Amino acid sequence: MSEQHTYPIGIAGQPWSSEHRQQWQAQQTVQRSYADEVVTKVKALADNWDIIEYGQLPYEQSYPLFALKHKQWQKGRPIALVTGGVHGYESSGIHGALAFAKQVEHTQSANFNILVVPCISPWGYETINRWNPDANDPNRSFFEGSVVPEAQLLLDFIAPFSSDILLHIDLHETTDSDNSEFRPALAAREGIVNHNWNIPDGFYLVADSERPQASFQRAIIDAVGKVTHIAPADENNQLIGADLVQPGVIEYAGRKLGLCMGLTPAPYVTTTEVYPDSPQATEQNCIDAQVAAANSAIAFVAAL
Repeated sequence: MSEQHTYPIGIAGQPWSSEHRQQWQAQQTVQRSYADEVVTKVKALADNWDIIEYGQLPYEQSYPLFALKHKQWQKGRPIALVTGGVHGYESSGIHGALAFAKQVEHTQSANFNILVVPCISPWGYETINRWNPDANDPNRSFFEGSVVPEAQLLLDFIAPFSSDILLHIDLHETTDSDNSEFRPALAAREGIVNHNWNIPDGFYLVADSERPQASFQRAIIDAVGKVTHIAPADENNQLIGADLVQPGVIEYAGRKLGLCMGLTPAPYVTTTEVYPDSPQATEQNCIDAQVAAANSAIAFVAAL
């Protein structure tokens, strides 16, 4: 895609005002139920997991936020953290985290204390949005003093565990709606022109450029490649405008950009991306890929 989309909110070349953000918010509607589709699945895991409500989002409708702490938790063991739903519209990240928690393997819980935060942005889940109601991206907001409650509430919750977290895998999707809605909306909000329209067809990883851990990333790609296809590079040897550092892997500066994968100082971190709109993918296949990524990440670190 080369032509620039126009967006119905804002003035071309000018960042949005608060009125534009309010206009955007007024156009959002609830399209699915966080309580029915996520919270019920969280509560169904109570036999093996301690369910922790770590905050509530302060919106017109209050959304409780949940973390799962495995009941085989033992003091002194390293922590493996799995997060999903930073972007609420990315369904397989949320349901992948829940599926991982439902079938967590004994060997994993024997080597690690496991912490799962399945849906960081429930308003985004219900309205199928990348942003929160204030048109802020939670996945660019993970820094102390953040005005984005999805990010700050998680930062506060994770802080007591942070020094013990050895591994963090953050589960995401890249979808066709990135081009039809979210990239045009971002360009309009910032008053800029978007030039990158690449959507990779397949699974890929975003490593943290400050702690890339190439062998760790490769192990995940190898494992997920048995479940679903890995995204090929574009004609520029890139994915979403970033240079490929190895097959299926690009790098971002996690902490500098305020990404969720910069949440902790864990040495082993990555962000997954699946492509649910691929003709080669299904909803279940995408969930299975997320579970395979989390399992292989933990298995790699456990074997060190």
